Amino acid sequence: MKQTPVDYQTAARVIRSYGLPDFGRATIREMVAISTQLEKETGTEFIHMEMGVPGLKPAQIGVDAEIEALQSGIAAIYPNINGLEALKNEASRFIRAFVHADVPPECCVPVAGSMQGTYASFLTCGQCHPEKDTILFIDPGFPVQKQQIAVMGYRYASFDVYDCRGDKLRPVLEPFLSAGNIAAVVYSNPNNPGWFCLTESELKTIGELAARYDVIVIEDLAYFAMDFRKPLGTPFQPPYQASVANFTDLYILQISASKAFSYAGQRIGVAAISDRLYHRSYEGLTRRYGGGTFGTVYIHRVLYALSSGTSHSAQYALAAMFKAASDGRFDFVSEVREYGDRAARLKRIFVNHGFRIVYDYDLDEPIADGFYFTIAYPGMTGGRLMEELVYYGISAISLRTTNSRQEGLRACTSFIKPHQYELLEERLTLFQANHPVE
Repeated sequence: MKQTPVDYQTAARVIRSYGLPDFGRATIREMVAISTQLEKETGTEFIHMEMGVPGLKPAQIGVDAEIEALQSGIAAIYPNINGLEALKNEASRFIRAFVHADVPPECCVPVAGSMQGTYASFLTCGQCHPEKDTILFIDPGFPVQKQQIAVMGYRYASFDVYDCRGDKLRPVLEPFLSAGNIAAVVYSNPNNPGWFCLTESELKTIGELAARYDVIVIEDLAYFAMDFRKPLGTPFQPPYQASVANFTDLYILQISASKAFSYAGQRIGVAAISDRLYHRSYEGLTRRYGGGTFGTVYIHRVLYALSSGTSHSAQYALAAMFKAASDGRFDFVSEVREYGDRAARLKRIFVNHGFRIVYDYDLDEPIADGFYFTIAYPGMTGGRLMEELVYYGISAISLRTTNSRQEGLRACTSFIKPHQYELLEERLTLFQANHPVE
């Protein structure tokens, strides 16, 4: 029997108790439950890299603004379903400052985090054209977004962009869009889980093809400006956050406060709908709702049915953070650069113990260090590696859950504590000794 940091028999029993026929398909929440239970039963500290939860303090500017708003009594008042005017104005200005794109305040819609923003976007996009009933994912991607598609009963298609970067993207993407059934295409940039960043030329390809085939682009910017290879934190000056907004006029940008501002607990973000899309009427929406444009249906039909708006006080917080960032008083990029520093150190440790980085390059440039990175070990599938690392008190999720075609794991840097680098070294040294590479 193996000598492992976590008692082998206990870990095997707990894993079996979850009744998972394919451990490689275990969800984030299941991995959290397993690792948390083992911590309690064995007293062994886990190195948690499964959950993509911010591990930094929330932006004080937002906290102060929200407290002030609550003290003024706004908790007793329903928020305007269209959104707080100050937030809409500052969101529009923030997008000009850091994306170099123009989205009118009217088209900047507060949502309860990008989770709600993407759900409402999928739902509305899928109702525009009767013949367009499929969402296309440029994968790997955030697993819960496909769960959203399953909940609403839509179809989805996907492809792993790993082998079709750069000039190889167009011949893979175009057949999907030309088929005529794709309502919207979605991706994250920087990518969750691979942390690669689609380039301006790749975004141009996506934008041009989406315009040609009348497909809406949903760009998930959950990790806004967190490509730390570039100085993206200066407002109204290049370089800017790369975005499809510069290459098509049919898009929705999902901008979240959760990671960039470490404000995840208040569930606040903005869905920025392009001016043309916001004011466009669609046959499917008219037939279903009796009228309205994409933007008014999105707000007054879909969001109203989902939640009747989002947290009133959190809208004040986000407005204040957007304003301070655009004014140049709040360097939010420097605030979260810690994630990149952690990733660089963690990746070195894994590589030094026989692992490799799966998504390792952006074309000819090494991948950025950031919130996530991906690892693989010779001779192991992602599912087996995920299970084996549990016995060493290390928890991560399989890339299979992100619809990646690659074997390996997604590791998150957010919960790493200073003393755990040495702990990781010790555990991976033992892991490597127990799993020699031939």
